[in-house]
Amino acid sequence: MECRITILCENTVQGMGFWGEHGFAALIETPGQAVLFDTGQGFGLVPNALRLKKDLGGVSKVVLSHGHLDHVGGLLAFLGVKGPCPVVAHPDLFTERFWLMPAPGGGEEPVSIGMPWPRSYLTTRGAQFQWCRDFAQVAPNVFVTGEVPRKTLFELGSPKFVVNHNGGFIPDPFLDDFSMVLKTSMGLVIVLGCAHAGMINVLQHAVEKTGEERIYAVLGGTHLGLSPQPQLDPTIEALKKFDIGMLAVSHCTGQAPVARLASEFADRFAFGRVGFVLEV
Repeated sequence: MECRITILCENTVQGMGFWGEHGFAALIETPGQAVLFDTGQGFGLVPNALRLKKDLGGVSKVVLSHGHLDHVGGLLAFLGVKGPCPVVAHPDLFTERFWLMPAPGGGEEPVSIGMPWPRSYLTTRGAQFQWCRDFAQVAPNVFVTGEVPRKTLFELGSPKFVVNHNGGFIPDPFLDDFSMVLKTSMGLVIVLGCAHAGMINVLQHAVEKTGEERIYAVLGGTHLGLSPQPQLDPTIEALKKFDIGMLAVSHCTGQAPVARLASEFADRFAFGRVGFVLEV
């Protein structure tokens, strides 16, 4: 085995005894190493890991994809099991973030969706933050993308995600949108958190940084569900050019885009539910 990726937190489940939640977490296992990528909201991580017989105490490092509560909320629960542990993340992790929701009286109101725990609360419970901006190796043949350049013209993301700026709100730049890249004999395996940077931008960045053009599998959240509709068609056309062996989407992909991707990729498509395992 070169690597095994198990989805521990996701919106949907298959089988009895699992917790589904709006969020994402995946355990990346390689010989002698285990990296936890994201932690979900905090409800399902520990019980799902127990159900799947995955030892969170054996995790050597955590990588956080970005500072939304559905990806980082479970960090406290993880530390309660593991104790002190290195946590790789972008310096913007604790930026206060909002989602613009329809207000009862009309218009929109910002709802906080950022990191739910103060930094000091996490560090006193063992979080050893390691700030990262660049493409970097976190374990043998396991890399974090760092900041992903935005090069495509069609991956615009949702304008509903905002941050404070000069007394008002501006679209969240999501500089902290990280994905994981694994180099295997079959090609790259890429695990997305939410792909706020744009899935195609992430794949192009991974290929450029590794020099490996083969992509064996792509897993995780694509954020096509909350992105403008014109983004879907060019995304699918660009995906086809990569000749991906397995596309296992999760979390924020959205039901309509999931159906479309399942139709387009047929036997190369899978639902990345809780308990889904990819082994190379």
